[in-house]
Amino acid sequence: MPTSVNVAVIYYSSTGTVAAIARAIAKDAENAGAQVRLRRAAELAPQAAIDSNPAWAANAEATADIPEVSPDDMLWADAVILGTPTRFGNVTAQLKQFLDTLGGLWQAGKLADKVYSGFTSTSTAHGGQESTLLALYNTVHHFGGILVAPGYTDPSKFVDGNPYGTSHVAGQGDIPVGEQTLTAARVQAERVVKFTRALKAGLAAEN
Repeated sequence: MPTSVNVAVIYYSSTGTVAAIARAIAKDAENAGAQVRLRRAAELAPQAAIDSNPAWAANAEATADIPEVSPDDMLWADAVILGTPTRFGNVTAQLKQFLDTLGGLWQAGKLADKVYSGFTSTSTAHGGQESTLLALYNTVHHFGGILVAPGYTDPSKFVDGNPYGTSHVAGQGDIPVGEQTLTAARVQAERVVKFTRALKAGLAAEN
């Protein structure tokens, strides 16, 4: 029997693009044989701001059934795939706020030796996809995590062009997640499951 793998897909999404990628990655990880928890970061914006944007309000309603992330999801996971849209080339406050609550687990060494990876979305092609993922990965290094990025390990990566993680250009929300992004999501999810399984089996054999 193959080694069991627990994957937590944890994301923040305002208008739904990153939520769509998160659902795809979760499904692809399940198809690769992992147990998956799909979790969303808690919203920090005031309700008035959400209501002022129809797409934001619609996404909040559409994803209300997805549980909010908790530290227990980090403990459960062998691999964590984190998703965030860019905010001025950086991680959203909502996802960062959750990560910032994990100091106790970090101090106890509970976040180390897990696999981590990330995905993002921007309005424009040069709107901060790489800088957002690199900023996200700073936290992974402090955790003592094992970063598994897609790299250029599949021919499709020379099409989407992002070795750091799955990314999507959404325009003003008028460019839906399409085949190129879905392919990138699948490649990333399968790679994360593959190397998490190998790492977990190897550590078990050592012990």
